[in-house]
Amino acid sequence: MRRPERLAEALREEIAEVVGFELDDPRVLSTTVTDVQVADDLRDAKVYVIIEGSEDEIKKALISLQRAAGFVRQQVALNLDLRYAPHLHFVRDTAEENASRVSTILDDLGSKGKINERMKDEE
Repeated sequence: MRRPERLAEALREEIAEVVGFELDDPRVLSTTVTDVQVADDLRDAKVYVIIEGSEDEIKKALISLQRAAGFVRQQVALNLDLRYAPHLHFVRDTAEENASRVSTILDDLGSKGKINERMKDEE
C-alpha cells in the first residue's frame, strides 16, 4: 500500500470519530464519512460524506463541515501525531444515491418487461 492510501484510511477513521463525537453542530449529526482520497503530495484530502435529510439540510451540513474543517484538521493532526495534516475538502458522496436510482430504474424495467411478456403470451 502506498503512503497516500495508508494515510487516507487513517484519516477516514479519525475524521469519522471527530465528526461523529467531537463536533457539537446538530446539522452534522447524520453525517457518515465513506471515503477519503489524499493527493499524491499529501497536501489535500477529499472527504466523501453521506448526509441524511432533505436537500436543504444536506447543503447546510456541507457548509457546516467546511467551516469546521480547520478544527477537524487540527484534531486529526493531534490524534494521528502528524506534523502536517492535509487540507480537508468535504464532498457529498452520491454513489449510494446513484445506486438507489439505478436499482429503481432496473426494477421498473423488469416489471415492464414482465408486463410486455404477459401481453405477448395473451396474443
